[in-house]
Amino acid sequence: MSLFCVMKFNKIIFLIFFIVLIACNSNNSSDTNKEIKSATKISENPALKNLYQKVQQHPDSTGLRLQLAYMLDSLNEHKKALQQLATLIAKDSLNYGLWFTKGEIAENGMDTLLAMESYSKAAKIYESPDALLALANLYAERKNGRAIILCSRVKALGLGREYDAHSAFIVGVYYARKGNRENAIKMFDECIANNYTYMEAYIEKGLVYFDEKKYDEALQVFEFAATVDNLYADAYYYQARCYEMMNKKDSAIEKFQQSLRLDNNLIEAKEGLKRLGGIGN
Repeated sequence: MSLFCVMKFNKIIFLIFFIVLIACNSNNSSDTNKEIKSATKISENPALKNLYQKVQQHPDSTGLRLQLAYMLDSLNEHKKALQQLATLIAKDSLNYGLWFTKGEIAENGMDTLLAMESYSKAAKIYESPDALLALANLYAERKNGRAIILCSRVKALGLGREYDAHSAFIVGVYYARKGNRENAIKMFDECIANNYTYMEAYIEKGLVYFDEKKYDEALQVFEFAATVDNLYADAYYYQARCYEMMNKKDSAIEKFQQSLRLDNNLIEAKEGLKRLGGIGN
């Protein structure tokens, strides 16, 4: 699962405080013309086409280029979105907000190395807790102990329970990926103690038991998660996986179907139903 569902930070705040308007450059107009010609299926998306045209008319507008980058990112055109960031960063290489945004888009595009590089540069410009945690999260997934160091720095800032929860969660992920069950569960519990509704922590805690084939214990965690948020599709999906592994086919099908009623795009649940001969929604 994508761990950075947890780490979506307020881009608007970054833009207000850290993005400086970029001066005009006459060469940008011709560059934008090339972008318009090469963009995929622009004519099929009126909003995207309109935004490209606005950038063409105002090539020096930071705000418009960022809007275009975000739209391209949302359409999974990550490389094109990064091209927009490259244009901006080329003229303002010490802009924290631009580097952080580049990291987010690179991460969405599954370019982990570029995301780490971008977050690292953002943190060197301004050591914000968000940049440190974004970087720590990627280190944790790669089993790199620097995740613990960065999270400790954030926790030492004393920013409150929200950031303490994020820090504990990421450290828990690090230990889970390293196979350190005891410390992983300890950190996920600490995360939950700071934020009772931190759903990803329940899932990761349950998966620690699941990976050890302790399906009863895992099921208890996923069931409890569903009581915390009864609209959280993943809680039912992982209940289904536990039932499947326990050879309780009917219960597994029921939970797969329940997860799909909450999130019909949950491909894994549809695949689970196919495996068990169930009928998806």
